[in-house]
This record gives sequence, C-alpha cells and structure tokens, in this order.
Amino acid sequence: MRLKFLLRPGWLGLIALVAVFTTLCLTVLAPWQFSRSDEAQTRNNAISESFHSPPRQLAEVLPAGQAPDQRTEWSQVLLRGQYLPEGETLGWQRTVLGEPAFEVLTPFRLDDGTTVLVDRGYIRPVDGTRAPAYDAPPPGEQTLTARVRSDEVDSKNRPLFDHDGHRWAYAVNSGTVAAGTGIAMRPGYFSLNENQPGVLEPLPLPRLEAGPYFSYALQWIAFGVMAVIAVAYLIYSELRPGARPAWRDADDAATEDAQPSETPVRRKKMSVAAAIAEDERREREAAEREAPSPTEDAEGHATNKT
Repeated sequence: MRLKFLLRPGWLGLIALVAVFTTLCLTVLAPWQFSRSDEAQTRNNAISESFHSPPRQLAEVLPAGQAPDQRTEWSQVLLRGQYLPEGETLGWQRTVLGEPAFEVLTPFRLDDGTTVLVDRGYIRPVDGTRAPAYDAPPPGEQTLTARVRSDEVDSKNRPLFDHDGHRWAYAVNSGTVAAGTGIAMRPGYFSLNENQPGVLEPLPLPRLEAGPYFSYALQWIAFGVMAVIAVAYLIYSELRPGARPAWRDADDAATEDAQPSETPVRRKKMSVAAAIAEDERREREAAEREAPSPTEDAEGHATNKT
C-alpha cells in the first residue's frame, strides 16, 4: 500500500500538528479577529451617527434602567439634576492621549430620583500617584449633555480604596462606585461633552478607524491553508514514481561523505627503536637498488674475471 508510510510516527505527528493548527486558525483566531473588526466598525458607526443626532432624553435611549449596549453606547443624552459631590471617586491609573491621567467620577441625582455616574473628564497626576487640586462640581440644578458608556469590567473585582485623601476605583464601573459609596446607581456611566457644567478636561473620542483586525483575520486563514498545502506537497513528493525528496538526497549525500572512501590500512604497532630500525632497513634497500652492479663496466657490458 503506497500510503502506508503515513502510519509512521513522524508523519502521524506532523499531520496531527497541522490539523490542530489549521483548526485553531479557522475556528478561533480568524473569527476572533473578525469579531474585533465588527466591534470597531459598530463603534465607529455609533460615534458617527451621534454627531448628526441631537441629544435625547435618557428615558428614550435607556428606558426603565436599561444597561447600555452596542446599539446605545456613544449616544448623546440630556441629564437634568444635581451633582452629589459626597460620592465623588477618582479612576486610578488611567491613560489619556498616551499620558497618565485620573478620571473624576461624580454621582448625579436625576429629577426622577434615580442616580447615574457622570465622568467629568480627566486630570493629570502630580508626584506620580497624587491628584492635583481640581474644580468641584457646581451646586444646584444642572442640565448636562453626555455620551452613554458601558461599564468597564475589573477582572479582579477590586473594591474602592482610599489614597491621598481621595476615594479611588480601579475601573469606571457604576456598580463598584455604588457599593463603595452607598449610593444606588443605574448601570453604565455618562461621559460629559465639552463646555458642560462641571466638566474638567473632556475625554477625547476614539479615532474612527477600523484597525488591522480584518487583515489579521485573513492572515490567519492564509496560514491555516498554507499548512495544509505544505503537508499535501510532502505527501505528493513521497508518492511520485521514481522521485526522491530533495531532503532524502541531501541526507544520503551527507551519509556518504561521512563514510571513508577507502578501508583504512591497519598499521602495526611497534616501539620507537623498532621504528628507527625499520626506517634504516628501508633506506639501505633503496640505496642498493640505485647503485650499479660491480660486474658491469662503464659501458654497461659484463666482464670476465681471470
């Protein structure tokens, strides 16, 4: 059977490795990159639409305490109520425009009695981990325009902590701030637009770009297909009549080079004195072969003795 060589351990291992790699490329890695591309496109569409749509009432966008999702995130909403500075919390170790920053999170009590978490923008740290002095939120009734944001997720579920006279959160999450301050809040948070009451340095919007995710997905598909093609070519090389893979010829040539061309002559071991005597004997024999015979004259004719 010509395919019997595929049952060798080396071939079985190679085929199994390629099968796992190709399956991983086509069912995990490529779909993951496609999903990231879709998420980026959905975000870009939502941000673009929000520029052309006027702010709406919160109840129209998120009725009955609904949590933000991909359809509602980045929408502009109107918030009417007042700040609750006693629940103010700072977002720990953030990055804004490529530099360290803290985000200022302040609860905002709406006219209907519910409370939302408002991100008033960012401040730059001083002395590494200290918050600078910043403006307090204005008192009294305020009307704000903000963008809907989904809660961030802290994989370690760490609670709020105190540092340098402030309350801090590892992630911008309304549930975590509510648990640490004792103020019940709606899910999600709201990032203030510029020129709003109480805003500090407004958070910039993400860049409207799709990113490299789609091309990464195509690359993973190509890698999986190329692996299958490579194994198929190796099998074809084994099955071609009268053909030997180049790697086998190279191995055979290396084996032949490694073998001596002639059978080595086993030399007899002897002592130093015996070796010197042997050399002298060979020199005498060579000299006797070169010397003329005493029975020949100068012309090379034989002479008779009288």
